[in-house]
Amino acid sequence: MMGNSINNDTSDLKETEFKMFAAKHIVVGILLAVVALWVAGSILGFFEKATGVKVARPHETAHKTKAESANEQAKTAEPETLKEKIEYKKGTAGYIMRNDFPVETVHKKPAVKAPVYPGASPEVEAAKAKISRPKGVVFIEALVQPLTYELHQRFWGWRPNDILNFTDNVNNFQQGVLEVTRRTAVILAERISRTGSTAAFDPNLERAMNCFMIKSDRYWFPSAESKYSDGIKELKIYREKLVKGAAKFYTRTDNLIPLLAAYEDLLGSCDENLIKDKEDNGTPVSFFKADDYFFYAKGVASAMHTILGAILEDFHTTIDSRRGLELLHRAIESCHHAVEIDPLIVTNSNLSGVLANHRANMAAPISHARFCLEVLIKTLST
Repeated sequence: MMGNSINNDTSDLKETEFKMFAAKHIVVGILLAVVALWVAGSILGFFEKATGVKVARPHETAHKTKAESANEQAKTAEPETLKEKIEYKKGTAGYIMRNDFPVETVHKKPAVKAPVYPGASPEVEAAKAKISRPKGVVFIEALVQPLTYELHQRFWGWRPNDILNFTDNVNNFQQGVLEVTRRTAVILAERISRTGSTAAFDPNLERAMNCFMIKSDRYWFPSAESKYSDGIKELKIYREKLVKGAAKFYTRTDNLIPLLAAYEDLLGSCDENLIKDKEDNGTPVSFFKADDYFFYAKGVASAMHTILGAILEDFHTTIDSRRGLELLHRAIESCHHAVEIDPLIVTNSNLSGVLANHRANMAAPISHARFCLEVLIKTLST
């Protein structure tokens, strides 16, 4: 009897010990599971904050509706925008087209979506203001920009009328910019701003045209800088009149052709000076004269690049109706290539020599731009 009692007591003791052991392990297991879930949630939350990517969780995925799934598929199927296909040259109004992008698609303008909430963002308001600007505003801004930079933003300002001239390269560059500005101002005053030969001249444009005709080396009474600045002010007044509807800007073909013809003549003169071997008196083109021709042509290409970009904007419908946009794009691109040629020293070597002939290098894009404008004029005339 005593043996059975001892055995029962032993069994009860072992059962009690087992229950305590199991209870401890169950509690520890639950605590470890809770800690593991907390750590996993913390890691996922940190990942979402750091990367901005929402991590799909099983309980969230299960409650997604068919409409939400369709919306996500539509977002992923959206086509690429055109803005990555067009590069904008800083400081100009022109468009530089990438070689791997067809010309036809460049002509399409990206649409600006109006916000669905009251009070548009500054970016949308600026885009809407640009789109709604009257014809001619972009053109006037492009006309003013190159000469304004040479007068007020370039170091040492306007240089052709300096008493001591140490920078003939910049001087010739500025002469090229001035010549493009002059010819554009004349066509603007005589043709683009008028309905015909019997219409009165716009007084601001007439004064601007006369201001730009002052010799570039005139030192004072009046100085070239002051008269050119006055001309720019008159152009800006005309721009404000366009915005208010008090002036006109006619984008007809018969107004655009004389402007392009003036540019073609100017590029033709530059092309001749860049490729000729001898001067008019029979002497060879000297080293010092070669860089004068080079930088003058570069100044012409720089200003023309800016204004041709504005023509693409304001005369877009006129040119597109005659299928001439591709030619204008090529002319802009050629002017851009000319501006990008920037040697440390302009050399006038033999075409077969070791050193470069930078006049010939500049002549290639200048000649191509002139050819494109010539074909464009014929296209617009038909």
